[in-house]
Amino acid sequence: MTKVLVADDHIATRRMIQVALEKNGYEVVSVNDGLQAWSLLSSKPSLQLAILDWDMPGLDGVEICTKMQEEHKSRLCHIILLTAKEGTENITNALKAGANDYITKPFNKDELLARLHVGERIIGLQTQLTQAQKLESIGQLASGIAHEINTPTQYVGDNLTFLEEGFEDMQKVLGKYTELIALCRDNHLYDSIINDIDRLCHEVDLEYLAQEIPNATRQSNEGVRRISEIVHAMKEYSHPGMKEKTKCDINKSIVNTITVARNKWKYVSDVKTDLDPDLPLVTCLPAEINQVILNLIVNAAEAIQEMVEDGSKEKGTITVSSRQDHDWVDIKVSDTGPGIPEAIHDKIYDPFFTTKQVGRGSGQGLMVSYSIVTEKHDGIISFETEAGKGTTFTIRLPIDPLPVQESAATGEPGNAT
Repeated sequence: MTKVLVADDHIATRRMIQVALEKNGYEVVSVNDGLQAWSLLSSKPSLQLAILDWDMPGLDGVEICTKMQEEHKSRLCHIILLTAKEGTENITNALKAGANDYITKPFNKDELLARLHVGERIIGLQTQLTQAQKLESIGQLASGIAHEINTPTQYVGDNLTFLEEGFEDMQKVLGKYTELIALCRDNHLYDSIINDIDRLCHEVDLEYLAQEIPNATRQSNEGVRRISEIVHAMKEYSHPGMKEKTKCDINKSIVNTITVARNKWKYVSDVKTDLDPDLPLVTCLPAEINQVILNLIVNAAEAIQEMVEDGSKEKGTITVSSRQDHDWVDIKVSDTGPGIPEAIHDKIYDPFFTTKQVGRGSGQGLMVSYSIVTEKHDGIISFETEAGKGTTFTIRLPIDPLPVQESAATGEPGNAT
């Protein structure tokens, strides 16, 4: 059942909207002032549809829209303003403040429901787009992982073929040694068999086989180990997302994500890690945090790639570190790329904003990361950058976040106040 927040200080209007919505299958969260509405919208990402009165105590509808833009601009939330104000200028100001739609009083119930349905469709499309971006990044990685698995598998196969053929040749020599031993035991003449052994040892290069067969075995074992690492990392990384937060080993998430993303960075950079061995477990949504780390590593690799392609750098470095800072854990992803131009510092978390070439990015990665860190984990994401030297993104996560407290006693579903 879809939840809708209804905020209006007039009980008759609020009750009329609530009855109309509940008859059409919506679950209504009803409050009577702007402060309660803001408390719910800012703390409950599941509230994605809201009908707000323009004029009400505490905060008015336009002020709430402005605060949403400033503090939760990546949140998927469709706000319909309910107003008695008329005139193009008023409506334009409301839309500029962040309102998605408006309806004037006195309102028509059918029109209100129709506009609410439009909001649902828009939220649905935005959700699909965000999920498509995540699947796109996974799809790109899958292609790289296939290549990563293919390479060690190829030399495992080649080495096993070499071992098979080499041992076939060695069996011939060993067979002659067996004959020689038998002849010697019988005290027969053995000059002829010794000559055969010398000839075979020369033909198969027995000394070479004795040196290279152990090397081939070691390489085969290394190839199998590498395949195991890749498969294990992919399994850990792609584990179905949990709805509830759980204790997570952040260092393990970093190592797995670096392995999964290897095909993105290995041709343009080296990756170094500086992980705190005593890092405590962090209560979080592991799959979501994996996605954030992946986005930052891929962005770092692509930033360095720009410099590699234009010839200004042969190869760069990505450094991923973890540290505990009192009740917080800090994850830093640094690169030696070109840095972020000052002119776009305030735009990088905006939906669809990207400086990448067409086909290289949808502009969703940092927006999704911002939403995951700040809204789902009550954390902080920030960056430091210097032109020509690189960028460092820092993720700060609370080790044990406090549970979100239920806000506004009057905001329980279905209650009109």
